[in-house]
Amino acid sequence: MNGTPVDDLYPDHLRTLMRRTDATLDALKFDALVIHAGVPPVLFLDDQDYPFKVNPHFKAWVPITDNPRCTLVYVPGRRPKLLFNRPDDFWHKPAAMPTGRWTEALDIVSISDPKQAVEHWSGLGRTAQIGPDFAAEAVANPKELLDRLHFDRAVKTPYELACMRLASELGARGHRAAYEVFRSGGSEYAAHMAYLSACDQREEEMPYNNIVAYDENTAVLHYQRLERAQASPARSFLIDAGAQFRGYAADITRTYARNPGRFADLVAAVDEAQLKLCEEIVPGRDYREVHLSAHRHLGDALHRLGVTRLPGQAALEKGITSVFFPHGIGHLLGLQVHDVGGVMDDQSGKERARPEGHPYLRLTRMLEPGVVVTVEPGLYMIDSLLAKAHADERRAHIDWAVVEELKPFGGVRIEDNVAAGAQRPENMTRDAFAKLGARRAA
Repeated sequence: MNGTPVDDLYPDHLRTLMRRTDATLDALKFDALVIHAGVPPVLFLDDQDYPFKVNPHFKAWVPITDNPRCTLVYVPGRRPKLLFNRPDDFWHKPAAMPTGRWTEALDIVSISDPKQAVEHWSGLGRTAQIGPDFAAEAVANPKELLDRLHFDRAVKTPYELACMRLASELGARGHRAAYEVFRSGGSEYAAHMAYLSACDQREEEMPYNNIVAYDENTAVLHYQRLERAQASPARSFLIDAGAQFRGYAADITRTYARNPGRFADLVAAVDEAQLKLCEEIVPGRDYREVHLSAHRHLGDALHRLGVTRLPGQAALEKGITSVFFPHGIGHLLGLQVHDVGGVMDDQSGKERARPEGHPYLRLTRMLEPGVVVTVEPGLYMIDSLLAKAHADERRAHIDWAVVEELKPFGGVRIEDNVAAGAQRPENMTRDAFAKLGARRAA
């Protein structure tokens, strides 16, 4: 943050959005843009809503994440207009009108019925609409427009970077609290609840469902169960959990071993590799090369620890590293955890191909200043992948006795959020943990 309040950065952020949008609307011959916050879907055969998740295009313009049926109207050359939904409703408490210095940068109108929104943008000419289709005369979610906006969104404004730093600080707080539960012998569920309490956010406010896993469960990439009972202290702990600030996400993973041994050495080796990979997040770097670099570093780590019999490059070429590292090294991060535009080559939406044999990589772009990515190498003992390797020629290059030793511990993943800075990478995650440590020391 460097001492700069977030609200001081918001007007320039808004001007950047307006400039990008002006260029897109002009290129595609649109006169106006309307963005809807969205509406929560209703449960099947029920009258309850699912938790509301705001349209990311909407929260890019205004930091409102918890009030459905709002609308943003933008016409080039005019101030953006926020139509703020405040229904006359005795069943629920209407949202309070937004306050704060950010509200000075746009016009805000209170509406009690979403149908009133149309009168604020009908007659503006050819209008593009993002979100639910409320009026036939608008062009709903045009692909060319979305492609251009999605491509531009990868480069964050100073306001967005500031929000993401604050989200990282919240996440670091939650991670420390969950770790204390693990060390004290508490359950996965208890660690999850401690995380939420430390972040001061409800579960539906999290940017994604927390992954809180012990022992063998840590080898399930998107583990979701949250065991309530803990018969004995867990051997290993993997937590993949983030937080949000003004709709911008942090996405952080840490792995811990309870006792020294080969698994603790594996955690240390992944952490060492991860730090080296974070240094590769620089402008002009092809993120596909970062992914392949991760396989080399992790392959070398597996070789040093006796899991495999080939060093990194040879293990990569023979497909051995993919047995233990099956996912991509990371993805774009911002308004969404897996932010859009990761495999786009340019504003046209043309796809930039993934490396052959690596179908799960979510980001293939060249890095630019202001792009924020996750860097999340991992090594896992996954039964189905190990069985396939045992059944083919890769079997000879793996020490199966060491694999059996490590299987009860599950897997390791270390994940930081890193911005490609003009001078050097900015590791938001490590900075947030360091800041938390400094506060505790004080």
